Amino acid sequence: MVGGALQIAGLLVGGIGMIGTFAVTGMPQWRVSAFIESNIIVFETIWEGLWMHCIRQANIRMQCKVYDSVLALSLDLQASRGLMCAGSVLSFLAFLVAVIGMKGTWCMQSSWQAKNCITLTAGLLFILSGAIVLVPVCWVANTIISDFYNPMVNVAQKRELGEALYIGWVAAFCLVAAGAIFCCRCRCCEKTRSYEYSTPTHYTPHSQHLHRNTESSYSKSQYV
Repeated sequence: MVGGALQIAGLLVGGIGMIGTFAVTGMPQWRVSAFIESNIIVFETIWEGLWMHCIRQANIRMQCKVYDSVLALSLDLQASRGLMCAGSVLSFLAFLVAVIGMKGTWCMQSSWQAKNCITLTAGLLFILSGAIVLVPVCWVANTIISDFYNPMVNVAQKRELGEALYIGWVAAFCLVAAGAIFCCRCRCCEKTRSYEYSTPTHYTPHSQHLHRNTESSYSKSQYV
């Protein structure tokens, strides 16, 4: 029961992380225009994402345009595009393996080794996908903060942290947490199984008496 509850909890947390990863990959709010000094434009907001940049005017009208080329992106956004795609694929694969492991819990009651192997694989994939998602999010955030406090950067080119970065941190945490839950569940099952195998066998007095009679009869037949 405890293992099944952990597996369900890990599946839910991993599903939240997977959906968050998909959302962050497609959101344009990675870098948002900064309203500082003379760069205060009340009626216009600029969003820069992995696939497009958008201009929102007075919270009414928004225009988005897909980047013409990958070379038009900065180095951090170019790497983030590939890493987020890899993280999305791995998170989906981890969720799929976790679902297969859930079905195996009910369908393969005897093959506990196969179930533990599937559970451990799902946990490792979740942790790997969470680490991959965390790298581009932290990289872009570090670049934004460095440019923000760099006096050599033009004020019009400075940006602030967008909503996608915060969602990315939450998604990465959920993926890593789901992986830890699955690995913990696999470890608990192994300990329970090893404890069952190490339980000593208790003989009843009747069985001990029969065992002694068998040994005595066998020893008498040898003398004959």
